[in-house]
Amino acid sequence: MEFIQFHPTALYHPGDRPNFLITEAMRGYGAVLRNLKGEEFMHKYDPRLSLAPRDIVARAIDSEMKLTGDDHVYLDVTHKDPEETRRHFPNIYAKCLSLGIDITKDYIPVAPAAHYLCGGIKVDSNAESSIRRLYAVGECSCTGLHGGNRLASNSLIEAVVYADAAARHAIANASHYEWRTDVPSWNDEGTRHPEEMVLITQSIKEVNQIMGTYVGIVRSNLRLDRAWNRLDILYEETEKLFKQSKASREICELRNIINVGYLIMRQAKERKESRGLHYTVDYPPQPRGEHGEEK
Repeated sequence: MEFIQFHPTALYHPGDRPNFLITEAMRGYGAVLRNLKGEEFMHKYDPRLSLAPRDIVARAIDSEMKLTGDDHVYLDVTHKDPEETRRHFPNIYAKCLSLGIDITKDYIPVAPAAHYLCGGIKVDSNAESSIRRLYAVGECSCTGLHGGNRLASNSLIEAVVYADAAARHAIANASHYEWRTDVPSWNDEGTRHPEEMVLITQSIKEVNQIMGTYVGIVRSNLRLDRAWNRLDILYEETEKLFKQSKASREICELRNIINVGYLIMRQAKERKESRGLHYTVDYPPQPRGEHGEEK
């Protein structure tokens, strides 16, 4: 799981992390990216301007935010026909309006957001992983139908094709499987409910901050090493807490989040190149020939 998939434009709201995605169709519709001064900036990064691919747009926004110290930029559709905008993007219009932003008159504050993993679990043509009877479908899987820099809609196609393949394979083989009856019940003797849930919630926040700051849009060996060292501390604290606590959804989620963070960082550290969504300043992209080979 070497990539975090970045959506270049997620609604930014002060005091909250971006959590409402502004569809990329809005850039195709004609939305323009601007800095907080109202100036366009994509011409500095790509001749396709605001229509550049998502990884380029996300890095451009990240670069502008680092240059100015701002925590967001703007997406502008005020030059488009208001009625057409409301018809094309009713949910975005309603959500922004609920926050006091009329997208037909006001700029939309946006920031890049990591919202899922891209291509992590290798599967065969039946969507089955290397663990027999474990299927992976959609954005978590690596099918070979897309590259490291896939387009947003490809996962929808894959989800349909591979979900069908997984269902057919599972139905054809279900009668051959037997239930295990010798699995012992979970033994939580000697454990207790955590006295302070804040220990878990704070650790989740710290993992989010580590991954977003050091393993985010633009990476480097220094940032990855620093993230690894900080995640080590959280891992040790969480394992100690887990052994003392009754199992709960929250603490299991925290352990899973930390493990996924390790997997992402390990693969990022091992890849000595920039490719697709994995961009590192220590290994800048190499010029490629017309067939994609490195020159």
